[in-house]
Amino acid sequence: MIKIRVETPIYPTEDVNKVKKAIENIIPNMDCKIEKIGKKTYLIGEIEGSKGLKSLHRLLREQKILDTARSVFKRSISGNTIIFYLRKQAAFMGKIHFCDAYAETPLGPIVVQITSDDPHKVIDWLAPPTKRGQPVFEIDIQDE
Repeated sequence: MIKIRVETPIYPTEDVNKVKKAIENIIPNMDCKIEKIGKKTYLIGEIEGSKGLKSLHRLLREQKILDTARSVFKRSISGNTIIFYLRKQAAFMGKIHFCDAYAETPLGPIVVQITSDDPHKVIDWLAPPTKRGQPVFEIDIQDE
């Protein structure tokens, strides 16, 4: 089973609905909640199943960034979890823009955690290797 968790800080200058839209543009239909952790406020969302990754799958192909995504995902594996960071502003516009944690984005990143029994298979599905910009193979991924 694939589990997706997304979290991002919400700053006083930000509109909560716009932050939620940024997340929904990348991973729709998440069950999102606002949580206060210490002095900071976060928007946290969770969803199970590969259906939660269909938009990400599509956007990576539309933007033709499979090689970049594959590289980011492969270096982001920790155990059974893939953890990567996206810029909020780009996500709000329906675009994928990877960043390195908090240093690169003043409003804080969207932190995406994908947990699976086989994270390498998830990577092969989301961002297969390419040759001359075209996927070498496409696999189907089924929820367990």
